[in-house]
Amino acid sequence: MEIAVFVFLFALITAVGLFAGRWRAGDLSQLDEWALGGRRFGSFVTWFLQGGSIYTTYAFIAIPALVYGSGAIGFFALAYLIVAYPVAFVCLPPLWRVSHERGHVTVSDFVKERFSSTTLATLVALTGIVATLPYLALQVYGIQVSIAELGVPVEVSLTLAFVILAGITYVSGLRSAALIAIVKDVLIWITVLVAVIYIPIRLGGYSHVFAQIGPAKRNLHPSEFAGYSTLALGSGLALFLYPHTITGSLSSSSDRVIERNCVFLPLYTIMLGLLAILGYMAIVAGVHPTAAYGDNSVIPALFQKMFPPAFAGFALAAISIGALVPASIMAIAAGNLFSRNIYRELVTHPPSPATETRISKLTSLTVKIGAVAFILAVPSTYVVNFQLAGGVWILQTLPAAFLALFCPWLDRLATIVGWVAGMALGTYLLVDTSFQSSTYAFDVLGIRARLFIGLVALGVNLAVVLTGSALSSLLGGRRRRPLTAQGPTASPT
Repeated sequence: MEIAVFVFLFALITAVGLFAGRWRAGDLSQLDEWALGGRRFGSFVTWFLQGGSIYTTYAFIAIPALVYGSGAIGFFALAYLIVAYPVAFVCLPPLWRVSHERGHVTVSDFVKERFSSTTLATLVALTGIVATLPYLALQVYGIQVSIAELGVPVEVSLTLAFVILAGITYVSGLRSAALIAIVKDVLIWITVLVAVIYIPIRLGGYSHVFAQIGPAKRNLHPSEFAGYSTLALGSGLALFLYPHTITGSLSSSSDRVIERNCVFLPLYTIMLGLLAILGYMAIVAGVHPTAAYGDNSVIPALFQKMFPPAFAGFALAAISIGALVPASIMAIAAGNLFSRNIYRELVTHPPSPATETRISKLTSLTVKIGAVAFILAVPSTYVVNFQLAGGVWILQTLPAAFLALFCPWLDRLATIVGWVAGMALGTYLLVDTSFQSSTYAFDVLGIRARLFIGLVALGVNLAVVLTGSALSSLLGGRRRRPLTAQGPTASPT
């Protein structure tokens, strides 16, 4: 029964994805239409699309697993989303306005015009692709864990699921992700609401659940305060720098749609909090992690143990489909960056719009296949840990992507050097931890504290950018006017 429900829901998603190409039909040989849905998504569709791209397998699998294994530190995800939405509210509407008027498809398009620098735009594009790939692989990992819980051959099922997704995305582009996101969110909300009502009843109520969790996991230890707060702040600054979240924003029909969604998307954070508490429920229910997937297997195992077979299949399908949506958007975003900001710069003559779209489609297909191959070939625990590096790296694009929207005096060379400094320090510290952690122990005023590596690297990055830009102005560098929808194109420095 579990497998039958799982297969039925995947068949439903396939039908929805195939229909998407005819929904709000446009010329899908144009990148604006294929990759951004014609920039016509209103508040309703954008809410589901952005929710689908933000609340990924990391929310459904990794955060509850972190709560299960490490306790209250896992709730940093709630705090970082409190930071992320004000950042998005301030930064994304002006980015949308510039991009809409000037035809920008990626944030690197904006960076190239803002700084008159192909080099900086390429660095931002490469950072976005590199930061996205492990994030995309993590989505595949979530599907793998769910399929494994059903007891079916993982390799065949996983490959088939992504062949279907790749075909739908190739044909319908972002429209397929948008429609599937609506179905996915319905499935996820049903699963979460049933889980947080039904499972506690079977376990004796919430009071009993929390009574069984010792203080060590219920409360933050003082030694975790610095790590918790810097993880929350750094992750909040990083979230809307990822290419897939920017792609979802640029597909909106207006800047007002983005602003409204920044107000209402925090409703999803309630769902994330409920999912995190499932980590505690797994402890009380006596769920044990598998040897193959470790703590990341506890939520699928909890559903398998507590739900009747039919609804367990429903819940596992919801998790898997919940991973397909962000995986699709991530692949599209990576394809856009490659076609617009790498391939376009390598060829002698600018490619035609149809060629540019075709390259983006092929790249999105390639990264999906690469993600499946990566998961099947590399130990799964390494993928989860490696994904932590994505936040460290993407955070180093903040000066070029967001700060440049409001600071016309930022210098091109200083921004490049700042990026190099931040990436070098962040990568060095990640390597020093063997990619096993995104925090690092520092001595601050004689106190040893673990801090989020990305935020420390960003501090160095910003220090270089601001100091270098100030020196450039003092030495007679030309001041830039802001690149806005009403303003002129930025002049070279």
